[in-house]
Amino acid sequence: MPNPNRGSCGFQSTEFEQEYERPSKSELKRQMTALQKLGAELIAEPRDRVKRVPMPEDVRDAILECQLIKDHEGRRRQLQYVGKKMRTLEEHELAAIQKMLDSWKGASKSETASLHAIERKRDKLLSDDKVLTQLLADHPHLDAQQLRTLIRNARKEQAENKPPKAYREIFQILKSLQAPAEQPKDEEDDVEED
Repeated sequence: MPNPNRGSCGFQSTEFEQEYERPSKSELKRQMTALQKLGAELIAEPRDRVKRVPMPEDVRDAILECQLIKDHEGRRRQLQYVGKKMRTLEEHELAAIQKMLDSWKGASKSETASLHAIERKRDKLLSDDKVLTQLLADHPHLDAQQLRTLIRNARKEQAENKPPKAYREIFQILKSLQAPAEQPKDEEDDVEED
Protein backbone atom coordinates (compact mmCIF):
# COMPACT_ATOMS: atom_id res chain seq x y z
CA MET A 1 0.00 0.00 0.00
CA PRO A 2 1.52 3.36 -1.01
CA ASN A 3 2.42 5.85 1.69
CA PRO A 4 0.31 9.03 1.25
CA ASN A 5 2.98 11.22 2.90
CA ARG A 6 5.85 10.08 0.74
CA GLY A 7 7.44 12.94 -1.17
CA SER A 8 5.68 15.56 0.85
CA CYS A 9 8.00 18.12 2.43
CA GLY A 10 5.50 19.53 4.89
CA PHE A 11 5.20 23.11 3.57
CA GLN A 12 3.74 24.69 0.46
CA SER A 13 5.85 27.79 -0.04
CA THR A 14 7.19 29.24 -3.27
CA GLU A 15 9.72 31.25 -1.31
CA PHE A 16 12.69 29.17 -2.49
CA GLU A 17 11.65 28.71 -6.11
CA GLN A 18 13.53 30.77 -8.65
CA GLU A 19 11.79 32.50 -11.52
CA TYR A 20 13.69 32.96 -14.77
CA GLU A 21 13.13 35.85 -17.13
CA ARG A 22 14.87 34.04 -19.96
CA PRO A 23 14.44 30.58 -21.48
CA SER A 24 16.32 27.70 -19.89
CA LYS A 25 19.40 26.19 -21.49
CA SER A 26 17.36 23.15 -22.49
CA GLU A 27 14.79 25.33 -24.24
CA LEU A 28 17.52 27.24 -26.07
CA LYS A 29 19.06 23.96 -27.21
CA ARG A 30 15.67 22.72 -28.47
CA GLN A 31 15.22 25.94 -30.45
CA MET A 32 18.73 25.67 -31.94
CA THR A 33 18.13 22.03 -32.91
CA ALA A 34 14.82 22.94 -34.56
CA LEU A 35 16.52 25.67 -36.60
CA GLN A 36 19.29 23.28 -37.62
CA LYS A 37 16.65 20.76 -38.77
CA LEU A 38 14.96 23.51 -40.78
CA GLY A 39 18.32 24.22 -42.41
CA ALA A 40 18.79 20.50 -43.11
CA GLU A 41 15.39 20.41 -44.85
CA LEU A 42 16.50 23.29 -47.06
CA ILE A 43 19.78 21.53 -47.83
CA ALA A 44 17.84 18.44 -48.95
CA GLU A 45 15.87 20.49 -51.50
CA PRO A 46 17.11 21.08 -55.09
CA ARG A 47 19.33 24.13 -55.64
CA ASP A 48 16.83 25.97 -57.85
CA ARG A 49 14.17 25.70 -55.14
CA VAL A 50 16.56 27.00 -52.46
CA LYS A 51 17.37 30.00 -54.63
CA ARG A 52 13.66 30.95 -54.70
CA VAL A 53 13.27 30.95 -50.90
CA PRO A 54 13.09 34.47 -49.43
CA MET A 55 16.10 34.69 -47.09
CA PRO A 56 19.28 36.74 -46.66
CA GLU A 57 22.11 36.04 -49.10
CA ASP A 58 24.57 34.83 -46.43
CA VAL A 59 22.14 32.13 -45.24
CA ARG A 60 21.39 31.06 -48.82
CA ASP A 61 25.12 30.90 -49.64
CA ALA A 62 25.78 28.73 -46.56
CA ILE A 63 23.00 26.33 -47.60
CA LEU A 64 24.16 26.13 -51.23
CA GLU A 65 27.74 25.58 -50.03
CA CYS A 66 26.61 22.71 -47.80
CA GLN A 67 24.89 21.05 -50.75
CA LEU A 68 28.23 20.87 -52.56
CA ILE A 69 30.18 19.29 -49.69
CA LYS A 70 30.47 15.51 -49.97
CA ASP A 71 32.83 14.81 -47.04
CA HIS A 72 30.86 13.62 -43.98
CA GLU A 73 32.68 15.67 -41.35
CA GLY A 74 32.85 18.78 -43.52
CA ARG A 75 29.14 18.51 -44.26
CA ARG A 76 28.34 18.08 -40.56
CA ARG A 77 30.32 21.20 -39.66
CA GLN A 78 28.74 23.19 -42.49
CA LEU A 79 25.30 22.04 -41.29
CA GLN A 80 26.12 23.42 -37.84
CA TYR A 81 27.17 26.67 -39.51
CA VAL A 82 23.85 26.76 -41.37
CA GLY A 83 22.09 26.31 -38.02
CA LYS A 84 24.08 29.23 -36.61
CA LYS A 85 23.10 31.39 -39.60
CA MET A 86 19.46 30.34 -39.21
CA ARG A 87 19.51 31.66 -35.63
CA THR A 88 20.21 35.17 -36.98
CA LEU A 89 16.90 35.23 -38.87
CA GLU A 90 13.83 37.07 -37.63
CA GLU A 91 10.59 35.26 -36.76
CA HIS A 92 8.79 36.45 -39.90
CA GLU A 93 11.68 35.22 -42.09
CA LEU A 94 11.62 31.80 -40.42
CA ALA A 95 7.83 31.66 -40.85
CA ALA A 96 8.18 32.45 -44.58
CA ILE A 97 10.80 29.71 -45.01
CA GLN A 98 8.64 27.18 -43.14
CA LYS A 99 5.59 28.15 -45.19
CA MET A 100 7.55 27.64 -48.42
CA LEU A 101 8.76 24.19 -47.29
CA ASP A 102 5.23 23.18 -46.28
CA SER A 103 3.87 24.25 -49.66
CA TRP A 104 6.50 22.12 -51.42
CA LYS A 105 5.56 19.10 -49.35
CA GLY A 106 1.88 19.60 -50.15
CA ALA A 107 2.58 20.10 -53.84
CA SER A 108 4.65 16.94 -54.05
CA LYS A 109 1.88 14.95 -52.33
CA SER A 110 -0.70 16.20 -54.81
CA GLU A 111 1.65 15.49 -57.73
CA THR A 112 2.19 11.96 -56.45
CA ALA A 113 -1.55 11.39 -56.09
CA SER A 114 -2.08 12.68 -59.62
CA LEU A 115 0.56 10.33 -61.04
CA HIS A 116 -0.97 7.38 -59.20
CA ALA A 117 -4.37 8.26 -60.71
CA ILE A 118 -2.80 8.28 -64.20
CA GLU A 119 -1.22 4.86 -63.52
CA ARG A 120 -4.60 3.43 -62.46
CA LYS A 121 -6.20 4.85 -65.60
CA ARG A 122 -3.46 3.27 -67.75
CA ASP A 123 -3.99 -0.11 -66.08
CA LYS A 124 -7.75 0.11 -66.71
CA LEU A 125 -7.00 1.04 -70.32
CA LEU A 126 -4.89 -2.09 -70.75
CA SER A 127 -7.40 -4.39 -69.09
CA ASP A 128 -10.66 -3.16 -70.66
CA ASP A 129 -11.32 -2.02 -74.25
CA LYS A 130 -14.43 -0.06 -73.18
CA VAL A 131 -12.15 2.38 -71.34
CA LEU A 132 -10.40 3.17 -74.65
CA THR A 133 -13.77 3.86 -76.28
CA GLN A 134 -14.68 6.23 -73.44
CA LEU A 135 -11.28 7.94 -73.61
CA LEU A 136 -11.63 8.53 -77.36
CA ALA A 137 -15.13 9.90 -76.80
CA ASP A 138 -13.85 12.31 -74.15
CA HIS A 139 -10.80 13.35 -76.21
CA PRO A 140 -11.64 13.16 -79.94
CA HIS A 141 -8.32 14.76 -80.93
CA LEU A 142 -6.41 11.61 -79.89
CA ASP A 143 -5.12 9.26 -82.58
CA ALA A 144 -7.20 6.10 -82.08
CA GLN A 145 -4.99 3.91 -84.25
CA GLN A 146 -1.84 4.94 -82.38
CA LEU A 147 -3.48 4.26 -79.01
CA ARG A 148 -4.72 0.82 -80.11
CA THR A 149 -1.22 -0.04 -81.34
CA LEU A 150 0.37 1.13 -78.08
CA ILE A 151 -2.12 -0.86 -76.00
CA ARG A 152 -1.52 -3.99 -78.06
CA ASN A 153 2.26 -3.54 -77.77
CA ALA A 154 2.04 -2.89 -74.02
CA ARG A 155 0.04 -6.07 -73.49
CA LYS A 156 2.59 -7.99 -75.55
CA GLU A 157 5.47 -6.48 -73.53
CA GLN A 158 3.84 -7.53 -70.28
CA ALA A 159 3.19 -11.07 -71.54
CA GLU A 160 6.78 -11.52 -72.73
CA ASN A 161 8.43 -9.64 -69.82
CA LYS A 162 10.02 -7.14 -72.19
CA PRO A 163 10.98 -3.55 -71.29
CA PRO A 164 7.79 -1.45 -70.98
CA LYS A 165 8.34 1.04 -73.81
CA ALA A 166 4.73 1.23 -75.05
CA TYR A 167 3.50 1.09 -71.43
CA ARG A 168 5.47 4.27 -70.72
CA GLU A 169 4.28 5.97 -73.90
CA ILE A 170 0.65 5.40 -72.85
CA PHE A 171 1.47 6.98 -69.51
CA GLN A 172 2.94 10.06 -71.22
CA ILE A 173 -0.15 10.43 -73.42
CA LEU A 174 -2.46 10.20 -70.39
CA LYS A 175 -0.25 12.62 -68.48
CA SER A 176 -0.46 15.16 -71.31
CA LEU A 177 -4.27 14.94 -71.09
CA GLN A 178 -4.12 15.90 -67.40
CA ALA A 179 -2.62 19.34 -68.13
CA PRO A 180 -4.75 20.71 -70.97
CA ALA A 181 -4.38 24.32 -69.78
CA GLU A 182 -0.69 24.37 -70.65
CA GLN A 183 -0.99 22.82 -74.12
CA PRO A 184 -3.47 25.23 -75.77
CA LYS A 185 -1.25 28.18 -74.86
CA ASP A 186 1.64 26.59 -76.74
CA GLU A 187 -0.60 25.80 -79.69
CA GLU A 188 -1.94 29.38 -79.72
CA ASP A 189 1.63 30.72 -79.74
CA ASP A 190 2.43 28.49 -82.71
CA VAL A 191 -0.64 29.73 -84.59
CA GLU A 192 0.22 33.40 -83.90
CA GLU A 193 3.79 32.93 -85.16
CA ASP A 194 2.63 31.44 -88.48
